[in-house]
Amino acid sequence: MAKTKTVFYCQSCGAQSPKWIGKCPSCNEWNTYVEEVIQPANEHNKWKTESPRETKASRPRLISDIALESSPRIVLPDQELNRVLGGGLVPGSLTLLGGEPGIGKSTLLLQLAINLKDKKILYISGEESEQQVRMRAERIGKLQSECYILTETSTQQIFKQIEALQPQIVIVDSIQTLYSATYESAPGTVSQIRGCAGELLRFAKETATPVLLIGHITKDGTIAGPKVLEHMVDTVLQFEGDRHHVYRIVRAAKNRFGSTAELGIYEMQGAGLVEVANPSQLLLSQRDALLSGTAVACTLEGVRPFLIETQALVSSAVYGTPQRTTTGFDLRRLHILLAVLEKRCGFKLGIKDVFLNIAGGIRVEDPAIDLAIICSILSSSEDLPIDPFVCFAGEVGLTGEIRPVNRIEPRIREAARLGFKKIFVSRYNLQGLELKQENGIQVIGVGKVEEVFEQLFS
Repeated sequence: MAKTKTVFYCQSCGAQSPKWIGKCPSCNEWNTYVEEVIQPANEHNKWKTESPRETKASRPRLISDIALESSPRIVLPDQELNRVLGGGLVPGSLTLLGGEPGIGKSTLLLQLAINLKDKKILYISGEESEQQVRMRAERIGKLQSECYILTETSTQQIFKQIEALQPQIVIVDSIQTLYSATYESAPGTVSQIRGCAGELLRFAKETATPVLLIGHITKDGTIAGPKVLEHMVDTVLQFEGDRHHVYRIVRAAKNRFGSTAELGIYEMQGAGLVEVANPSQLLLSQRDALLSGTAVACTLEGVRPFLIETQALVSSAVYGTPQRTTTGFDLRRLHILLAVLEKRCGFKLGIKDVFLNIAGGIRVEDPAIDLAIICSILSSSEDLPIDPFVCFAGEVGLTGEIRPVNRIEPRIREAARLGFKKIFVSRYNLQGLELKQENGIQVIGVGKVEEVFEQLFS
């Protein structure tokens, strides 16, 4: 009888060791190694197919001799998800969707399953019963598609049902609940996640069936399980947002078939997730009231420009040590901008509390919002409101200069479309810039933060 083989796996990063060790040399976490039993893989436990690829021997081929086989993408009814995926779902792709508990991962994919017509879809749920899935489906939309529900966690039973049903799209909720009889460890462990994902990957590639996986995340915000899981899949989507706000954002952290700079925005309502086709109008508050501490920035996500409102509150430090708090913006970047205002521009903010908020509960990493953030801070500090029909697009350097940003023309067009009268940009962006008179917006080029302050509050 063959001897049972055991291996110790790090439950944080997936590294393995022949013996237990206290500190993982890969991720430097303590007490994360767990012993797992490894058995040799049985052929009847894995996905099998009669594809001719298995019988045809592989040989090296000249890259110019390889024929391209163009497979049309599956266009989804969700335009926001289409944009993030790069134009639709690629046949044979393996997509992983991760996010906080309760953020709406299952709702998003169930909406996709019940609204996609002319496609046979298998929705595999390892966390909910059939009745629970049906109740959620009744709440979020009409049952318009050929969607089948399977409540199973064993990959062997799942593949038997797949062979009988022959679905065109497979959705798994979630990968952490699946287990394979090949491995004796519990569901959710490193070996089970890696083994089940490997079987699903082989199935997707050999049958050209797209598979969508839902993945849990850790308390640090990373996808739970071994890091190799993210390397195995074709696309990694992050579902972000604050549960106390109505807006949700889908970003692509990895995409083999498109850009990773695109963004999809949803609004969480009682009937499910609703696409936000024009996020600028929803992210901007009422602009008729003159309030200090607010400024509008024109940001860019991929090729999609939209305007967001930055809000700042500057007050005297009551408790001695000044506080710096941000929501939706990098705190370290705020410290840099405050140091620039203190050193280069002479504004005494070192003894004041500064609170910064990006309206709508979204997180922005575009450096083009630096100028709007500085203007909102100065507006709150001096208690002088900014014209509600003025917006900003510029990066602030450490010497106080306004640096140019990319794709300035789409930003200006978006600001003009929403009725803004002026936009402050870097003067270096004006070189070679062709503006049409019908835009109806005045483009003001500035080089220093002091120039912006003089033109706004003089």
